[in-house]
Amino acid sequence: MGNAQSPSSKNPRSVTASRAFSKQELDDLQSLFVSLASQSKSSSKFISPSVFQSYFKIHGPLSSRLIDLITQNRRDGMLTYDDLLITKATYEKGTRDEIEEFVYQLCDVTGDGVLSRFDLEAVLASIHDAVFSPGNVGSSSSLDRDVLQVFLNAATFAKQGEGADSMSFADFKNWCAVLPSVRKALGSLLTPPDPSIPGFQLPQLQYPEDISSDMLILRKEDAWHIGGALSQSEAEEWKLLYHSAINGLSFNTFMGNISSGDGPTVLVIKDTEGHIYGGYASQQWERQSAFFGDMRSFLFQLYPRASIFRPTGANNNLQWVSVL
Repeated sequence: MGNAQSPSSKNPRSVTASRAFSKQELDDLQSLFVSLASQSKSSSKFISPSVFQSYFKIHGPLSSRLIDLITQNRRDGMLTYDDLLITKATYEKGTRDEIEEFVYQLCDVTGDGVLSRFDLEAVLASIHDAVFSPGNVGSSSSLDRDVLQVFLNAATFAKQGEGADSMSFADFKNWCAVLPSVRKALGSLLTPPDPSIPGFQLPQLQYPEDISSDMLILRKEDAWHIGGALSQSEAEEWKLLYHSAINGLSFNTFMGNISSGDGPTVLVIKDTEGHIYGGYASQQWERQSAFFGDMRSFLFQLYPRASIFRPTGANNNLQWVSVL
């Protein structure tokens, strides 16, 4: 038992799992385990749940479910090196189907074999805490119900007996596809915490000091949602170029402002019915008679549901501005 709980384990499953990693990755994992086991005061035998949660900054039901999966539901409060290695081999190095199946089981926070609306609410609350209030246990109350609902509105549930609902594996994958920020966060839970890792990066919104944040349509959760579909560099800092309430309703002013930038732009629109949507333009705007742009561009919804819509590739009609 002692060997199975240490970095020198000869457990057959652990030995097989180790082949998925480079020597440097194994050395880093062993160093991390030794450090966290030391903090757990376990004589380097295991990591305690509290130390695990504190380090990875994931709390609530999602953290508890992750620990259960890592320890194969032993519920003994001991995360061994073998546990961590075998789980990471499946969760990070497995086939696409193996990884998706693990993430699907992870979101079933109640562990009853049914992925319900309640499960997804708990998952979103835990992710929200990790992204917007890292390390603050129990801050899920700060998650506005309206924010929670727009992400849930993108989900498809099937009615089960007695009015209960559940999400199939296929519907779960579709939900993840339109919410890349959520999927990236769910795939990065065992990565050493860093605000720049996929799923946890929050774009910094830059706007003049004399503008109240209440005037902005784009909330921090919306920026996180859109940023999940972008590269790390594209999701670092966003500068406000135009706002109709500040710059007026002139189309020429609008074009002049958004064309003054030297890179991609995010356009956010709120219509008269309160729906919020927009698009990411990968290339700088310019007036020309033909379509331009590339396949990095996409459309998105922010309210009443959150979704990302990537181009299908059926044509090249991506960006266009009238020459008139």
